[in-house]
Amino acid sequence: MMHDSFVHKGKRKNLVSYLRHKIGISDEHVLSAMNEVPRHLFIESIFEDYAYEDRAFPILAHQTISHPSTVAEQTELLQVKPGEKVLEIGTGCGYQTAVLLAMKALVYTVERQKDLFDFSKKKFRELHLYPKFQSFGDGFAGLPTFAPFDKIIVTCGASVLPTELLKQLKVGGKMVIPLGPTDEQVLYRFTKISPTEFEKEEFGAYKFVPMLNNTNQ
Repeated sequence: MMHDSFVHKGKRKNLVSYLRHKIGISDEHVLSAMNEVPRHLFIESIFEDYAYEDRAFPILAHQTISHPSTVAEQTELLQVKPGEKVLEIGTGCGYQTAVLLAMKALVYTVERQKDLFDFSKKKFRELHLYPKFQSFGDGFAGLPTFAPFDKIIVTCGASVLPTELLKQLKVGGKMVIPLGPTDEQVLYRFTKISPTEFEKEEFGAYKFVPMLNNTNQ
């Protein structure tokens, strides 16, 4: 049962206020999307009462759903516009995907964990959410068939920069990715200014689950 009560909606409104005033999120499209997406439906029901606190929770395959503040910050850095092609590496439980869809992006999403791929696919069906393409595959490889992309978002920490993803970005496009060792990463934004040149910006330390190659059945 996909239940989204007035209580849930009230808690989302409080979360959005927190993101705006405490975290400093100013992109109204991001805030509106996060006010729209029912985060509690993407996590275990035992955590439902805490779904709109700024906390990460365990999900399938020993992974986590990111803090709402992290989702908001990454999404704001991406500067998504309606109708843009966005490649998401790490579908996870599907919450970030849903936020991008609420922003009217055309989302192509890849997940390497079969349990999470199956979970998110079922969740999207239940919530009538429609990514343009959902793939069970290796995030390091991206989706060259559908390239180039306007934006790329990587929701897991990579120890090295996946250069194949940069190739799949159109000139003028942006990629937001956490890079660094497994215990702590730094969030970066790469802007492709020519076929071989990139501008790199740094946005502070975060902790993400590691980005792994290949797939896990």
